Amino acid sequence: MLLTRMGSLNALEQYNGNRFWKRWLDRVLPSADTIGRVFAQIILASIRSLIHHVYSRLKRNKAIKKTFGFHPLLIDGHEHTSSYLRCCSGCLRRKIHTRDKDRIQYYHRNVIAMLSDKDFPVLLDVEEQKRREDEVSCAIRLSKRILRDYPRAFSVVVTDGLYLKAPFFNLFLERGKHIIAVLKDERRDLMEDARGLFAYEEPVIQIEGNLKREIWDIEGFTSWQSLGREIRVVRCVESRTVRRQLTGKIEEETSEWIWATTLSKEEASTEAIIELGHDRWLVENRAFNEMVTYWHADHLYRHHPTAIVAFWLTLMLVLNLFRAFVYLNIKPELRAKHTHLYFARLMFSGLYDGSCLHVPP
Repeated sequence: MLLTRMGSLNALEQYNGNRFWKRWLDRVLPSADTIGRVFAQIILASIRSLIHHVYSRLKRNKAIKKTFGFHPLLIDGHEHTSSYLRCCSGCLRRKIHTRDKDRIQYYHRNVIAMLSDKDFPVLLDVEEQKRREDEVSCAIRLSKRILRDYPRAFSVVVTDGLYLKAPFFNLFLERGKHIIAVLKDERRDLMEDARGLFAYEEPVIQIEGNLKREIWDIEGFTSWQSLGREIRVVRCVESRTVRRQLTGKIEEETSEWIWATTLSKEEASTEAIIELGHDRWLVENRAFNEMVTYWHADHLYRHHPTAIVAFWLTLMLVLNLFRAFVYLNIKPELRAKHTHLYFARLMFSGLYDGSCLHVPP
C-alpha cells in the first residue's frame, strides 16, 4: 500500500482478491480493520530493526556517501496532522481563537532522523512528540536511541536553530559527535558577539556563476556559558541575480546564513560548514515534503498512538528500499529519463494487474 502510494487502507482492501496476495501470502489480504488493529498493537522495535538491517546492508555495499568527509545526521520536527474532531490518547492539544468561539485542535508532531546524501538519503528513525514537552525534548529522546542503535553511522549532526540548546549539544558532544546548528536568535549573547566581530572583519569573497558569497568564519566564542566550551560561528551572505517570470526583470536576491558549530577549522573547512549547513534542507525536501506530498505520510491510516508511529516507520522502511532499488539497480541512463513517481506507478500497475508480476516459486 505504501510502496504503490494508494493512500488508505480502504484503497488497499479493494485489491484483496488479487492473485498477487495469494502468491506472496498464500491467503487473502486481511481487511482494513484488521490491518489497522494489528498496527495499533505492533512492537515498534521490530520495524526499527528492519530499518537498521537495510541500513547495515547499504553501508556494507558502500552505498552511503560522505559529504566533505562526514556522514551528517539531520534532525528536524514536523507537524503531520491536525483535527478538530478526531482525538486519541497521544494527541497534542492547542486552543485556536476563531471569530465565533475558541476551539480545541488536536494535532500530532514528530521528529525525524535522516542520514544526509543528496542522491540517496537514508531515513533512520522517528519519534512522536508527547504532551507537555517541546520539540527539543522529543528530539533528545530520539537522539538517545539513535546514539544507541547507530553509534558509528554519523559523525556530525545538522539541525535548525531551535535545537541550539546546551542539553541537546552536550548529549552528542559526550559521545564524540559534532554539531552544526543554525544561529538565528538575535537575543542570544553569542549572536550579539558574533555580529560585533563580523563588523570588523573583512569577508572572503567567492563567486560561482551568478552566485556571490561573502563569508566570515570566526572561532573561539565563549559567550554560550551554559555549554562550557568554545564555539565557532560561520556567516554566509549569498546574493544572486534572477529573472522574474512575471515581469522579465533581472533582480538581485540576498540571503544570510549563520551557523554555530563545535567543529574547529582544522576539522572542517569553511566550505564544508556552509555545504553541510545548507544540507539541513534535505530533511525538509527529501523527508517531510516528499513523504507527505507523494507518499501520503500525513494520512492517518489508524488514529492510535502506536499505529501512527508504526505506519511512519513502515513508510521510512519502504522509502529506503525504494530508493535503494532506484539508485542501485536501475541504470543511470534510465534514471535520467524518468522520475521516481514513474517507477512507483510501474509498481502499482504490477499490483493492479497480477498477471504482470513474475513471482519466483
